[in-house]
Amino acid sequence: MLKNKYSVPEKRQGFEGQRIIILPGIIVNILAKHPITKQVFITGIGYFPKARNHYVERIPGIGEHILIYCTEGSGWIETDGKKIDIDPSQLIIIPANTPHKYGSSENEPWTIYWFHFSGEISGNIVNLIIQKTSKSQPNIGFSENRIKIFEEIFVNLERGYIMDNLLHVNMTFYHFLSSAIYEEKFNFNNSNTEKNRIDLLLDYVQNNLGIAFKLEDLALHTNLSISQFSSLFKSRTGYSPIEYVNHLKIQKACQQLLLTEYPAKQIGFNVGIEDPYYFSRLFSKVMGISPGNYRRKNKVVN
Repeated sequence: MLKNKYSVPEKRQGFEGQRIIILPGIIVNILAKHPITKQVFITGIGYFPKARNHYVERIPGIGEHILIYCTEGSGWIETDGKKIDIDPSQLIIIPANTPHKYGSSENEPWTIYWFHFSGEISGNIVNLIIQKTSKSQPNIGFSENRIKIFEEIFVNLERGYIMDNLLHVNMTFYHFLSSAIYEEKFNFNNSNTEKNRIDLLLDYVQNNLGIAFKLEDLALHTNLSISQFSSLFKSRTGYSPIEYVNHLKIQKACQQLLLTEYPAKQIGFNVGIEDPYYFSRLFSKVMGISPGNYRRKNKVVN
């Protein structure tokens, strides 16, 4: 099984407004084997605004490629013994297993959007970016549409790891990559489509994860009977309603374990699970690791 490991020093204490999702190892393994995603797939994604004191040093490198898009402020990167300053509208590409250091400037801390990714042809894409730009820190213009692609990926990952979501975000990731490689051809059209009742329910649940949802409450929100709702939800997502909601709660708990100092008991309460023993069992069942071990393993990331 592929492992999704991040090794980062403890210097960074967190940045206000930061957002992180690290895909569980079991999901990474699925993506690495799926015929559609195995060529290129995301293993981690994040947003660090005005990241003062951000510093990363990985002497052996890591097994995934790193893409960092700086939109404000400045920073630096050091690879192969060379230190290069990074300014707004620059993209950093660090190939897998490359020793590196990078960090934010003290006076004007950078704002960055980042991905960790892997896959059978991911190295070819990294080489193409470097080849097209003749360097690993290309200048690309700021684009709200590019940020919208990032947001589309992030928001859909927040909604859970059903296969439709995973396929969608990783195919969308190709669009983000192509926007960096072929910027002159980049044109993103954002179309608004009417959401169905399950999509609207998922939005509601995502915004109210502190509620201890019952099946009848979810069905009522869609104006369907419990049997109709359960059948429709299962056909739409592949999961039972409560199982899917629990996955969303655990994902939110993962983010709080990474981004806050709240004890696990408080985090369980924050996501609507008041029984700390049940929270720990559910977390371990979904993530394959206890809340405490998950925090110790992944606390400081990217």
